[in-house]
Parts: sequence; C-alpha cells; structure tokens
Amino acid sequence: MDSSSKTLTLGELATSLNCTLHGDPSIPITRVAGIETAGIGDLSFVSNPKYASLAHKTQASAVLVEPDFPELAAATLRIHNPYLAFARAIELFYTAPAYSPGVHPTAAIAPTARIGVNAHIGAYAVIGEDVTIGDNAVILPHVVFYPHSSAGHNLLAHAHSVVREYCRLGDNVVLQNGAVIGADGFGFARQADGRWYKIVQSGQTVLEDAVEVQANACIDRASIGETRIGAGAKVDNLVQVGHGSTVGADTLLCAQVGLAGSTVVGKRVILAGQVGVAGHCTVGDGVVATAQSGIPGDVAPGKVVSGYPAVDNRQWLRSVALFNRLPELIRDLKLKLK
Repeated sequence: MDSSSKTLTLGELATSLNCTLHGDPSIPITRVAGIETAGIGDLSFVSNPKYASLAHKTQASAVLVEPDFPELAAATLRIHNPYLAFARAIELFYTAPAYSPGVHPTAAIAPTARIGVNAHIGAYAVIGEDVTIGDNAVILPHVVFYPHSSAGHNLLAHAHSVVREYCRLGDNVVLQNGAVIGADGFGFARQADGRWYKIVQSGQTVLEDAVEVQANACIDRASIGETRIGAGAKVDNLVQVGHGSTVGADTLLCAQVGLAGSTVVGKRVILAGQVGVAGHCTVGDGVVATAQSGIPGDVAPGKVVSGYPAVDNRQWLRSVALFNRLPELIRDLKLKLK
C-alpha cells in the first residue's frame, strides 16, 4: 500500500489484531495485499473458500485465516473473522490525510451558522443560514449545506457532497464525493390537461449516527414526513432512496440499488447490487436479496430472495437450472408425443 512506509513484525500484528500466530514473530510486514498479488513482506487473508487454494501458492509472508485452516508454507495469523481482522490491519498501515482545524478564506459561511470546535472547512464550501454542525467536522472543498440543515459531531463530508434544507445528520456520518442528501423526491400529480404538477417536497431526510453514504448516491427528501436512514446503515455508490422511505439500522444498500417511494427496509438487510424494490413495500429484518433481484411486494424477515419477481433463493436456483434445460426438455417432450 503506497500510502504507508510503516513496518510491523508479525508478533506486533498478532497482538494488535488479537490473533494466534503460527510462525516467526520477527517477520517484518510492510503492507497488506490481496491473496493473488501479495509478495514478500505482505499480509494477506482468506475468508472466502474459493480462494483457499491460492493460500497454498501465495508469496505473502503471512496470511490471516480461520483457526482451523490447514497449515501453510507462509506464517498464519488465526482468528474467527479474518476479513474483519484484515480490515483492521489496513488501518495499521494506511495513513489517512490529516485536516487541520481552520476555515479556508474562500469558504462562504452564513453569520447565523453554528459550527463546533476543531472544524476544518475547505475551499469554496458553503454553509447556509441557521446551519448547525457539531465538533470535529471535516468539510472538504465545494461541500454545500443548505439553510436550516444540521449535522452532529465528527462529520466527514467529501468534496461536492450536498445536504439540503432542513435535513438532519447524526454523529459520525460520512458523505462521500457527490452524495446528495435531501434532493426533492420524484413527486408529480397529473392535471386534467395531462401536464404534471410538481408536489412540493416539504419533508426532510434524516441520517442517524454512523451512516455512510457513498459517491453519487441520492437520499431523497419526503413530500411530507421524512426519509430516514437508520444508525450504522451503509449506502453504496449510485444508490437511489426514494422519498418517504425508511432504511433500518446496519443495513447495506449495495451499488445501484433503487428504492421507490415509501419503501420500508428493516434492520441488517443486505440488498446486493442493482436490486430494485417497488414502492410501498416492506422488506423485513435480516433479508438478503441477491444481485439484480426485483422485489415487487413484501418480503418476510430472514428470507434470502433472488430473481424477478423475487422468490426464495433456492427456488430461484432450481428454476434457473430448469430454464437452462428447456430446449432439451422440449425436444424430449416432442419425441414422446410423436
């Protein structure tokens, strides 16, 4: 990892990550790397069984594995969640940019805005009237807070993110580049002459604590009431959350997920890439929807669903297998009917 010049021994890593070490504790580690590209001096990991064979071929000096993983030529650090340990190892080697407290001279801050201590406000940032932002905020160039919006402590808002009027952000929120919080929901009423009448989006968007919204995702404001993203939820790039929707705590909305208006998504849900959910549907706690699933109705808690219309994952897999055999089955049926 080029952003770091740190060197730690395997013994130091084992202590920091609370792992069991099988190997020489004095081996130096200078970076972390994927199992396919790792070399001498690298720490890698295996958490997906399909990569297990690569662990026996890797040039990495050490590999994070589960406790019962077979012995390797490389040293191993053993822990029950090697992927999480790998994530923490990255933090040990990566040096993030530091942003000193201060306000860039080109930033535009309304006199009625209230900003906590230790804030870093970058070039051309705009903080509107009656905005409230907590302590330790990092607001990078071209970020915009519309009037009457607010954010809690430890905000990190990357360049070109936008928080619209009356929207509220909790503590420890991260907005990646181009995230838009509280854009108008897509609300229009048809008039007698066929033209569309815009419905004022008078509600707000609320992000609870520790929410992260990634690049170019949009969390729309509600026409009335609120759109709410629960604590710890993570919203990936290019996700669309429609107006009046609710997303539960610790839910993952992966890339290009789309929630139509007034969708209710429970806690600890995983909607994989390009999943679409129709409006006014409820997706229960703990649901997993595999990539490109289309959800036209309610989904009971704990279900794993796939396909369109989304059905139980095992049923979907059987259906796909049969679909691939349709030409053969039709041919056999024609032969039997002759």
